[in-house]
Amino acid sequence: MPDASSEALTFTSGDDRLVGVLYLPAEAPTAAVVTTGPLTSVKEQATGAYARALAARGFAALAFDHRTFGESEGDPRQFEDPEGKARDISAAVSALEADERTRGLPVVAVGVCAGGGYMARAVADDQRIAAFAGVAGVYTDASAFAESSPQDYQAAIDRGLAAEQRWRDTGKAETIPAVAPEGGDVAMPLREAYEYYGTRRGAVDNYTNGFAVQSFAHTTPFDAQDAAPRIRVPFLLVHSEHALAPPLAREFYASVRTPKSELWLESQGQIDFYDDPRLIDPAADAIAEHFTNAVA
Repeated sequence: MPDASSEALTFTSGDDRLVGVLYLPAEAPTAAVVTTGPLTSVKEQATGAYARALAARGFAALAFDHRTFGESEGDPRQFEDPEGKARDISAAVSALEADERTRGLPVVAVGVCAGGGYMARAVADDQRIAAFAGVAGVYTDASAFAESSPQDYQAAIDRGLAAEQRWRDTGKAETIPAVAPEGGDVAMPLREAYEYYGTRRGAVDNYTNGFAVQSFAHTTPFDAQDAAPRIRVPFLLVHSEHALAPPLAREFYASVRTPKSELWLESQGQIDFYDDPRLIDPAADAIAEHFTNAVA
């Protein structure tokens, strides 16, 4: 497949300037793809990999840094806000609609890992998005967490709210590592997460290994499942039995009422969906076919 070219695309979300990379195919693109990715991630990681793969398959594809991450503006830094990220996605859609390189193209959407849930919310709320694919998506069920572990659920929210109040009072945000070799008090305790974000495998100059503690007040109650029945466009689920939370992926898929399809691949875990061509290539092939059929 031909290599894609890449060009800068910047836009605003709220009062903040966001920095993205637009990958362009050699020929006229079929559609414009907006991507969003895993917890704390930046555009040079998983979303960049899928944007490049889809550009090689004939799409213009945008990978960007959300507010408070990477090269984009926003405070406090490393603040993970699912609702805010969904608003950033809508701002990215507006940017793609306005940019001369993508103006007039249908806009379609890819969410990877936590970004699967974030994108589900954006797709449910923004009728301009014509199709949606979730790759190893984490489709959180906050109500189930609250019911099964009410003390842990509330403790996480309370910790986040206390940190947020301290930030408002002092201007200083409390952070913990996103990953660490032995886990512990981190945002992502999985060893495979450290092996990606904490090593040369996935760490890039634009990435910061940090997570604002006040994020817990926003990530804990975020419920991706409630977006599923509100999705109005064709949906493709790409997942694995070894990726995160297959039961939640199946629950989400069952609740989607629009035309839908699923592709179950064989992965080692969750993180190899971010950078392993043996997963990215078949996923991108399926996504490209899904998008082509949706916008035909």
